[in-house]
Amino acid sequence: MKRYVIKRFLTGILVVLVSVCINFVLIRSAPGNPVRILAGVDNPNPAQIEALTIKYGLDKSLPEQFVSFIVNVCKGDFGYSYANERPVLELIAEKLMPTLLLSLAALLIAVLFGTLLGIRSARKSGGIFDRLMCTISYFFDSTPSFWLGLMMILIFASRLGWFPTSGMVNMRGGYTGWRYVADVAYHMVLPVGTLALVQFPYYFRIARSSVLQVMSEDFITTLRATGMKESRIFNKYVLRNALIPTVTVLGSSLAFLLAGSVYIETVFSWPGMGTLLFTSISKRDYPLLSGIYLILAITVAAMMIIVDLVYSLIDPRIKYE
Repeated sequence: MKRYVIKRFLTGILVVLVSVCINFVLIRSAPGNPVRILAGVDNPNPAQIEALTIKYGLDKSLPEQFVSFIVNVCKGDFGYSYANERPVLELIAEKLMPTLLLSLAALLIAVLFGTLLGIRSARKSGGIFDRLMCTISYFFDSTPSFWLGLMMILIFASRLGWFPTSGMVNMRGGYTGWRYVADVAYHMVLPVGTLALVQFPYYFRIARSSVLQVMSEDFITTLRATGMKESRIFNKYVLRNALIPTVTVLGSSLAFLLAGSVYIETVFSWPGMGTLLFTSISKRDYPLLSGIYLILAITVAAMMIIVDLVYSLIDPRIKYE
């Protein structure tokens, strides 16, 4: 196991470096110039453009810029945002917690209800409940997240007035303590509900199909023939084997957690990483984009390693040596 962890760790570092290299080139190869955006698109001043180009090191060649970026990152310096004139790490740190709060809450709800309902549907395969849940899952799976978010705002915020339309807190309230926590939770209802409904079908269908597949295996038939109780067979053998695909999807979801809610954050004006990513792309903010993609690459690599390790805990048959 130790050798496997070291090997996967080194592979993860290589994946991060390759990802950073590709993203670094693609970001700077995209149409648009951040200096011209900062200088103004109507009547740009050539002297100002030249000064900004030198200031941000854009006059250097692409390899020189990449080497400089890697060296600074190794020192813990992710650079300064062009548009905000603030350290990149500081901006990311501000937006990280709102995104984690929103995405983790939605993911927890989607995994919990999707898996439980998927297991129940598999045990009642072909019944009314199973057909109903499959129809609901297909509907939400085919629904764009931004459209569903707009419909949630239209129905529950604009028409019924039950929840706020946007934001994370009531800016006029000035709440503190538990009142502030309650206000954040109140603003989370619609975006979390939308994100959970969009993610729910994945876990429902995976749990359902996994349980059905395991229940059709020959060893389950053998266990039934020995007279073992159905509940014991399901809890000890079926459920544990059926959870492995769910863990795989959960690991992937956690890996892309930081950028996966960009549409929801945009629709609900949620001050998170998705909104920051969208804004930095529109302004061609190279340092901020590079910093965000580096954090995403590290997150993906780390979660893939963790998922592989969790496999061995769920299924002892999986060996890495």
